[in-house]
Amino acid sequence: FIAIHRSTWRKCNSGDMDPQPRKVGVVGLGLIGGSIGLDLQSQGWNVQGLVHRQVTAERAVARKLVTEVSTDPACLASCDLVILALPIPLLLKPDPVLVDALPKEAVVTDVASVKAPVLAVWRRCHPRFVASHPMAGTEQAGVEAGRRDLFRGRPWIATPDESTDSDALASVEALACGLGSLWKTAAASQHDQAVALISHLPVLVSAALLRAVGDERDPGVRQLAMDLASSGFEDTSRVGGGNPALGVAMASGNTDAVLRGLAAYRWSLEQLEEAVLNQNWQQLRQELERTQALRPSFLSDRSVRPT
Repeated sequence: FIAIHRSTWRKCNSGDMDPQPRKVGVVGLGLIGGSIGLDLQSQGWNVQGLVHRQVTAERAVARKLVTEVSTDPACLASCDLVILALPIPLLLKPDPVLVDALPKEAVVTDVASVKAPVLAVWRRCHPRFVASHPMAGTEQAGVEAGRRDLFRGRPWIATPDESTDSDALASVEALACGLGSLWKTAAASQHDQAVALISHLPVLVSAALLRAVGDERDPGVRQLAMDLASSGFEDTSRVGGGNPALGVAMASGNTDAVLRGLAAYRWSLEQLEEAVLNQNWQQLRQELERTQALRPSFLSDRSVRPT
């Protein structure tokens, strides 16, 4: 178990994927599920999609997200690997029909951005479940959002515990590596706190920025701000303008970690506000120099990190 939690990056090659394509089930064909389906098919895998509505199934076929698709969980019976690309609330309260339909010998993984509560539920639901999370996405959602190469060069993290099947973990690693991702493992609690800081917190911070501009009381100023908004505002507001349901799911599924992140952010903002209030421009400059130096460490090329 200690060896599993060596938290190092592993740069993978597409050759790490099983050379004999088998059958993969993808439950949910939104951005992540649809993108996985597109990439796996391009590598020769038979991808069985499972969706809730027939209209979604028809659109998934039209977009060629999967090899075949159904609204009946029984379609997963012959799958060797099942990927649960479902919203966090549906993972935390899984449909018993879906759970019963999962082959016991298959490897099952999820792609949710919260891991500790998902792992707590699914370790009881399936003997070969592996909690995982590809750190890739856009502000798009739904069956129209899937795109090729979404995961290439992006982190894919798993959070195994003492009950995780080692062979199942290796299969999910092969999946991630086959999609061009950078593989890493960590404890679920560490994952959730880290992701709260770099993914969940930015959604709320970005939303607050949009609110501050959108709630400007002077309509002339508000309209001028809209007219002048350029790349800086576009970059900092992007995630706040994304899928509201996903933002709520992140906050409700990872509440404690999100609250800790918000408290840290509020304190940092107060320090900057204090510098401006006191016209302490030297303090402000020092703070901005510090953040200038910090930023590259979060955006460095992961492909050159040691393994």
